[in-house]
Amino acid sequence: MRVCVFGVGAIGGFIGYRLAAAGCDLSGVARGATLAALRERGLRFTEGDRAGTARVGTTHFESLPIKASSEPSELGEQDLVVLAVKAPALAAAAASMAPLLGPETVVLPAMNGVPWWFFHGLGRGSDSGPGFEGRNLASVDPSGSIAAAIPPSRVLGCVVHVGASCPEPGLVKALPLRRLIIGEPTGRATPRLAAVAGALRGAGFEIEVTDCIQREIWYKLWGNMTMNPVSALTGATMDRIIDDPLVYRFCCDVMAEAKRVGARIGCRIEQTEEDRMTISRSLGAFKTSMLQDVEAGRPVELDAIVSSVREIGVLVGEPTPNIDALLGLVRLRARTLGLYPEGVR
Repeated sequence: MRVCVFGVGAIGGFIGYRLAAAGCDLSGVARGATLAALRERGLRFTEGDRAGTARVGTTHFESLPIKASSEPSELGEQDLVVLAVKAPALAAAAASMAPLLGPETVVLPAMNGVPWWFFHGLGRGSDSGPGFEGRNLASVDPSGSIAAAIPPSRVLGCVVHVGASCPEPGLVKALPLRRLIIGEPTGRATPRLAAVAGALRGAGFEIEVTDCIQREIWYKLWGNMTMNPVSALTGATMDRIIDDPLVYRFCCDVMAEAKRVGARIGCRIEQTEEDRMTISRSLGAFKTSMLQDVEAGRPVELDAIVSSVREIGVLVGEPTPNIDALLGLVRLRARTLGLYPEGVR
Protein backbone atom coordinates (compact mmCIF):
# COMPACT_ATOMS: atom_id res chain seq x y z
CA MET A 1 0.00 0.00 0.00
CA ARG A 2 1.29 3.45 -0.94
CA VAL A 3 0.67 5.76 2.02
CA CYS A 4 1.31 9.50 2.21
CA VAL A 5 1.09 11.39 5.49
CA PHE A 6 0.11 15.00 4.88
CA GLY A 7 1.41 16.73 7.99
CA VAL A 8 4.13 14.65 9.65
CA GLY A 9 3.63 15.75 13.25
CA ALA A 10 2.85 13.66 16.32
CA ILE A 11 -0.29 11.88 15.11
CA GLY A 12 0.53 11.74 11.41
CA GLY A 13 4.06 10.63 12.15
CA PHE A 14 2.89 7.92 14.55
CA ILE A 15 0.38 6.46 12.09
CA GLY A 16 2.84 6.73 9.22
CA TYR A 17 5.69 5.12 11.14
CA ARG A 18 3.62 2.13 12.20
CA LEU A 19 2.29 1.61 8.65
CA ALA A 20 5.81 1.84 7.23
CA ALA A 21 7.07 -0.64 9.82
CA ALA A 22 4.33 -3.00 8.66
CA GLY A 23 5.53 -2.80 5.07
CA CYS A 24 3.71 0.14 3.51
CA ASP A 25 5.51 2.42 1.05
CA LEU A 26 5.59 5.68 3.03
CA SER A 27 5.91 9.26 1.87
CA GLY A 28 5.13 12.54 3.59
CA VAL A 29 4.30 16.16 2.87
CA ALA A 30 6.19 18.41 5.27
CA ARG A 31 7.87 21.79 5.39
CA GLY A 32 10.60 23.68 7.19
CA ALA A 33 12.51 21.97 9.98
CA THR A 34 10.36 18.85 9.78
CA LEU A 35 11.13 18.37 6.10
CA ALA A 36 14.85 18.88 6.70
CA ALA A 37 14.85 16.37 9.57
CA LEU A 38 12.95 13.74 7.59
CA ARG A 39 15.33 14.05 4.66
CA GLU A 40 18.44 13.91 6.83
CA ARG A 41 17.48 11.28 9.42
CA GLY A 42 14.27 9.63 8.26
CA LEU A 43 11.14 9.34 10.40
CA ARG A 44 12.31 8.61 13.95
CA PHE A 45 10.31 6.88 16.65
CA THR A 46 10.66 6.24 20.36
CA GLU A 47 8.44 4.78 23.03
CA GLY A 48 7.33 6.68 26.12
CA ASP A 49 5.76 5.34 29.28
CA ARG A 50 2.27 6.17 30.49
CA ALA A 51 3.58 9.26 32.26
CA GLY A 52 4.99 10.49 28.96
CA THR A 53 8.65 9.98 29.84
CA ALA A 54 10.57 9.42 26.63
CA ARG A 55 13.71 7.42 26.19
CA VAL A 56 15.25 10.03 23.89
CA GLY A 57 18.76 10.86 25.02
CA THR A 58 18.93 7.90 27.37
CA THR A 59 18.62 5.00 24.93
CA HIS A 60 18.15 4.57 21.19
CA PHE A 61 15.30 5.46 18.91
CA GLU A 62 14.31 3.71 15.71
CA SER A 63 14.25 5.28 12.26
CA LEU A 64 12.61 4.40 8.97
CA PRO A 65 13.14 6.00 5.56
CA ILE A 66 10.41 8.28 4.24
CA LYS A 67 10.20 10.04 0.91
CA ALA A 68 9.50 13.59 2.05
CA SER A 69 8.71 16.70 0.05
CA SER A 70 6.95 20.02 0.39
CA GLU A 71 5.44 19.45 -3.05
CA PRO A 72 2.78 16.72 -3.37
CA SER A 73 3.48 16.57 -7.11
CA GLU A 74 6.88 14.99 -6.30
CA LEU A 75 5.23 12.10 -4.45
CA GLY A 76 2.62 10.92 -6.95
CA GLU A 77 -0.70 9.12 -6.58
CA GLN A 78 -1.30 7.21 -3.36
CA ASP A 79 -3.57 4.43 -2.14
CA LEU A 80 -4.10 6.17 1.22
CA VAL A 81 -3.53 9.76 2.33
CA VAL A 82 -3.44 10.29 6.11
CA LEU A 83 -4.44 13.93 6.55
CA ALA A 84 -2.99 15.11 9.86
CA VAL A 85 -2.80 18.90 9.71
CA LYS A 86 -4.33 21.38 12.14
CA ALA A 87 -7.73 22.72 11.09
CA PRO A 88 -6.47 26.27 10.28
CA ALA A 89 -4.07 24.74 7.72
CA LEU A 90 -6.66 22.47 6.12
CA ALA A 91 -7.81 24.73 3.27
CA ALA A 92 -4.26 25.23 2.01
CA ALA A 93 -3.49 21.51 2.36
CA ALA A 94 -6.62 20.55 0.43
CA ALA A 95 -5.80 22.98 -2.37
CA SER A 96 -2.42 21.32 -2.94
CA MET A 97 -3.46 17.68 -2.55
CA ALA A 98 -4.63 16.86 -6.09
CA PRO A 99 -1.35 15.19 -7.24
CA LEU A 100 -1.73 12.60 -4.47
CA LEU A 101 -5.25 11.60 -5.47
CA GLY A 102 -5.75 8.80 -7.97
CA PRO A 103 -9.13 7.35 -8.98
CA GLU A 104 -9.27 5.07 -5.91
CA THR A 105 -7.27 7.06 -3.35
CA VAL A 106 -8.77 7.09 0.15
CA VAL A 107 -8.29 10.11 2.44
CA LEU A 108 -8.20 9.38 6.17
CA PRO A 109 -8.40 12.65 8.16
CA ALA A 110 -6.78 12.28 11.59
CA MET A 111 -7.94 15.63 12.94
CA ASN A 112 -9.90 17.18 15.79
CA GLY A 113 -13.38 18.64 15.65
CA VAL A 114 -16.27 18.61 13.19
CA PRO A 115 -14.97 17.84 9.67
CA TRP A 116 -16.04 19.33 6.35
CA TRP A 117 -17.74 16.09 5.33
CA PHE A 118 -19.74 15.70 8.55
CA PHE A 119 -23.20 15.82 6.95
CA HIS A 120 -22.26 13.52 4.09
CA GLY A 121 -24.26 10.37 4.83
CA LEU A 122 -25.58 11.60 8.17
CA GLY A 123 -29.36 11.58 7.98
CA ARG A 124 -29.96 8.20 6.34
CA GLY A 125 -30.99 6.43 9.52
CA SER A 126 -34.19 6.63 11.55
CA ASP A 127 -32.35 8.39 14.39
CA SER A 128 -30.92 11.05 12.09
CA GLY A 129 -32.56 14.29 13.15
CA PRO A 130 -33.69 16.84 10.57
CA GLY A 131 -31.43 15.58 7.77
CA PHE A 132 -28.82 17.98 6.42
CA GLU A 133 -27.38 15.59 3.86
CA GLY A 134 -24.52 17.25 2.01
CA ARG A 135 -24.82 20.55 3.87
CA ASN A 136 -21.71 22.69 4.07
CA LEU A 137 -20.78 24.23 7.43
CA ALA A 138 -19.64 27.82 7.09
CA SER A 139 -17.54 27.58 10.24
CA VAL A 140 -15.52 24.68 8.82
CA ASP A 141 -15.49 25.15 5.04
CA PRO A 142 -16.92 28.63 4.35
CA SER A 143 -16.28 28.68 0.60
CA GLY A 144 -16.77 24.97 -0.04
CA SER A 145 -13.21 24.76 -1.37
CA ILE A 146 -12.21 21.90 0.93
CA ALA A 147 -15.14 19.72 -0.16
CA ALA A 148 -14.38 20.55 -3.79
CA ALA A 149 -10.73 19.52 -3.41
CA ILE A 150 -11.41 16.46 -1.20
CA PRO A 151 -14.91 15.20 -2.01
CA PRO A 152 -16.57 13.43 0.93
CA SER A 153 -16.86 10.33 -1.24
CA ARG A 154 -13.07 9.92 -0.91
CA VAL A 155 -13.11 10.08 2.88
CA LEU A 156 -13.01 7.43 5.57
CA GLY A 157 -13.83 9.04 8.91
CA CYS A 158 -11.40 8.53 11.76
CA VAL A 159 -11.46 9.32 15.47
CA VAL A 160 -8.01 9.28 17.03
CA HIS A 161 -7.42 8.00 20.55
CA VAL A 162 -3.65 7.88 20.35
CA GLY A 163 -0.96 9.13 22.69
CA ALA A 164 1.90 10.80 20.84
CA SER A 165 4.02 13.92 20.82
CA CYS A 166 6.79 15.46 18.75
CA PRO A 167 9.77 16.32 21.01
CA GLU A 168 11.59 17.68 17.96
CA PRO A 169 10.98 17.81 14.19
CA GLY A 170 10.79 14.37 12.62
CA LEU A 171 10.76 12.51 15.94
CA VAL A 172 7.62 10.83 17.28
CA LYS A 173 7.29 9.85 20.94
CA ALA A 174 4.53 7.26 21.27
CA LEU A 175 2.53 6.34 24.37
CA PRO A 176 0.68 3.03 24.86
CA LEU A 177 -2.74 4.33 23.73
CA ARG A 178 -3.18 3.24 20.10
CA ARG A 179 -6.92 3.17 19.37
CA LEU A 180 -8.50 4.37 16.14
CA ILE A 181 -12.22 4.35 15.30
CA ILE A 182 -12.93 4.39 11.57
CA GLY A 183 -16.02 4.27 9.41
CA GLU A 184 -17.60 5.31 6.14
CA PRO A 185 -19.46 8.64 6.36
CA THR A 186 -22.46 6.79 4.94
CA GLY A 187 -22.26 4.08 7.60
CA ARG A 188 -21.88 1.31 5.05
CA ALA A 189 -19.46 -1.60 5.19
CA THR A 190 -17.22 -1.33 2.11
CA PRO A 191 -14.17 -3.15 0.75
CA ARG A 192 -12.00 -0.04 1.16
CA LEU A 193 -13.04 0.28 4.81
CA ALA A 194 -12.07 -3.35 5.39
CA ALA A 195 -8.75 -2.85 3.59
CA VAL A 196 -7.75 0.24 5.58
CA ALA A 197 -8.88 -1.35 8.86
CA GLY A 198 -6.78 -4.41 8.05
CA ALA A 199 -3.70 -2.32 7.24
CA LEU A 200 -4.01 -0.35 10.49
CA ARG A 201 -4.52 -3.51 12.55
CA GLY A 202 -1.46 -4.98 10.90
CA ALA A 203 0.43 -1.85 11.95
CA GLY A 204 -0.39 -2.49 15.61
CA PHE A 205 -3.39 -0.23 16.18
CA GLU A 206 -6.52 -1.24 18.02
CA ILE A 207 -9.21 -0.66 15.39
CA GLU A 208 -12.93 -0.24 15.94
CA VAL A 209 -15.14 -0.07 12.85
CA THR A 210 -18.36 1.86 13.37
CA ASP A 211 -21.53 2.31 11.33
CA CYS A 212 -21.89 5.93 12.52
CA ILE A 213 -18.53 7.67 12.57
CA GLN A 214 -20.23 11.04 13.08
CA ARG A 215 -21.53 9.89 16.46
CA GLU A 216 -17.98 8.94 17.51
CA ILE A 217 -16.67 12.30 16.31
CA TRP A 218 -19.35 14.09 18.34
CA TYR A 219 -18.53 12.10 21.47
CA LYS A 220 -14.83 12.96 21.32
CA LEU A 221 -15.71 16.58 20.56
CA TRP A 222 -17.99 16.60 23.61
CA GLY A 223 -14.94 16.51 25.89
CA ASN A 224 -12.56 18.51 23.69
CA MET A 225 -14.88 21.48 23.24
CA THR A 226 -14.62 22.41 26.93
CA MET A 227 -11.14 21.42 28.04
CA ASN A 228 -9.38 22.78 24.95
CA PRO A 229 -10.84 26.31 24.82
CA VAL A 230 -11.03 26.79 28.60
CA SER A 231 -7.35 25.86 28.89
CA ALA A 232 -6.47 28.25 26.07
CA LEU A 233 -8.36 31.02 27.83
CA THR A 234 -7.01 30.42 31.34
CA GLY A 235 -3.61 28.80 30.75
CA ALA A 236 -4.61 26.05 33.19
CA THR A 237 -3.95 22.34 32.90
CA MET A 238 -6.86 19.93 32.86
CA ASP A 239 -6.69 19.03 36.55
CA ARG A 240 -6.94 22.68 37.64
CA ILE A 241 -9.93 23.31 35.36
CA ILE A 242 -11.80 20.36 36.80
CA ASP A 243 -10.84 21.15 40.39
CA ASP A 244 -12.36 24.63 40.25
CA PRO A 245 -16.06 24.11 41.14
CA LEU A 246 -17.34 27.13 39.21
CA VAL A 247 -15.37 26.29 36.06
CA TYR A 248 -16.36 22.64 36.42
CA ARG A 249 -20.04 23.60 36.50
CA PHE A 250 -19.64 25.89 33.49
CA CYS A 251 -17.98 23.09 31.50
CA CYS A 252 -20.83 20.74 32.38
CA ASP A 253 -23.37 23.35 31.22
CA VAL A 254 -21.52 23.72 27.90
CA MET A 255 -21.50 19.94 27.48
CA ALA A 256 -25.22 19.73 28.25
CA GLU A 257 -25.94 22.14 25.39
CA ALA A 258 -23.71 20.18 23.01
CA LYS A 259 -25.42 16.97 24.10
CA ARG A 260 -28.83 18.40 23.17
CA VAL A 261 -27.53 19.61 19.81
CA GLY A 262 -26.07 16.17 19.12
CA ALA A 263 -29.35 14.47 19.91
CA ARG A 264 -31.06 16.62 17.28
CA ILE A 265 -28.74 15.31 14.53
CA GLY A 266 -28.65 11.65 15.52
CA CYS A 267 -25.48 11.82 17.60
CA ARG A 268 -26.92 10.90 20.96
CA ILE A 269 -24.73 10.64 24.05
CA GLU A 270 -25.95 8.49 26.92
CA GLN A 271 -23.13 9.32 29.32
CA THR A 272 -23.58 12.09 31.88
CA GLU A 273 -21.45 15.22 31.82
CA GLU A 274 -20.04 14.31 35.22
CA ASP A 275 -18.99 10.86 34.03
CA ARG A 276 -17.17 12.39 31.06
CA MET A 277 -15.40 14.85 33.34
CA THR A 278 -14.22 11.93 35.47
CA ILE A 279 -12.48 10.52 32.40
CA SER A 280 -10.83 13.89 31.78
CA ARG A 281 -9.74 14.08 35.41
CA SER A 282 -7.88 10.77 35.02
CA LEU A 283 -5.45 12.50 32.64
CA GLY A 284 -4.08 14.61 35.49
CA ALA A 285 -2.03 17.77 34.90
CA PHE A 286 -2.46 17.53 31.14
CA LYS A 287 -1.92 20.40 28.70
CA THR A 288 -4.52 20.32 25.93
CA SER A 289 -3.47 20.70 22.31
CA MET A 290 -5.10 24.13 22.15
CA LEU A 291 -3.16 25.37 25.16
CA GLN A 292 0.03 24.04 23.59
CA ASP A 293 -0.82 25.92 20.39
CA VAL A 294 -1.40 29.17 22.30
CA GLU A 295 1.89 28.81 24.16
CA ALA A 296 3.72 28.12 20.88
CA GLY A 297 2.04 31.02 19.06
CA ARG A 298 0.22 28.77 16.57
CA PRO A 299 -3.30 29.43 15.19
CA VAL A 300 -5.99 27.78 17.31
CA GLU A 301 -8.50 25.18 16.05
CA LEU A 302 -11.44 27.10 17.46
CA ASP A 303 -13.84 26.81 14.53
CA ALA A 304 -13.75 23.04 14.12
CA ILE A 305 -14.08 22.50 17.88
CA VAL A 306 -16.48 25.23 19.07
CA SER A 307 -17.84 27.42 16.24
CA SER A 308 -19.11 24.35 14.39
CA VAL A 309 -21.18 23.22 17.39
CA ARG A 310 -22.73 26.67 17.70
CA GLU A 311 -23.53 26.70 13.96
CA ILE A 312 -25.22 23.30 14.13
CA GLY A 313 -27.18 24.48 17.17
CA VAL A 314 -28.50 27.38 15.10
CA LEU A 315 -29.42 24.99 12.26
CA VAL A 316 -31.49 22.76 14.53
CA GLY A 317 -32.95 25.58 16.63
CA GLU A 318 -31.24 24.55 19.87
CA PRO A 319 -30.15 27.50 22.09
CA THR A 320 -26.47 27.48 23.12
CA PRO A 321 -25.88 30.46 25.44
CA ASN A 322 -22.98 28.86 27.31
CA ILE A 323 -21.30 27.70 24.11
CA ASP A 324 -21.76 31.22 22.72
CA ALA A 325 -20.09 32.74 25.78
CA LEU A 326 -17.19 30.30 25.61
CA LEU A 327 -16.68 30.92 21.90
CA GLY A 328 -16.78 34.69 22.29
CA LEU A 329 -14.29 34.76 25.15
CA VAL A 330 -11.77 32.36 23.64
CA ARG A 331 -12.07 33.94 20.20
CA LEU A 332 -11.31 37.36 21.65
CA ARG A 333 -8.36 35.96 23.60
CA ALA A 334 -6.99 34.32 20.45
CA ARG A 335 -7.43 37.52 18.45
CA THR A 336 -5.53 39.59 20.99
CA LEU A 337 -2.68 37.11 20.61
CA GLY A 338 -2.87 37.18 16.80
CA LEU A 339 -3.87 33.52 16.64
CA TYR A 340 -7.35 33.89 15.14
CA PRO A 341 -8.41 36.10 12.21
CA GLU A 342 -10.24 39.36 12.75
CA GLY A 343 -13.68 39.80 11.24
CA VAL A 344 -14.76 36.13 11.36
CA ARG A 345 -18.06 35.64 13.17
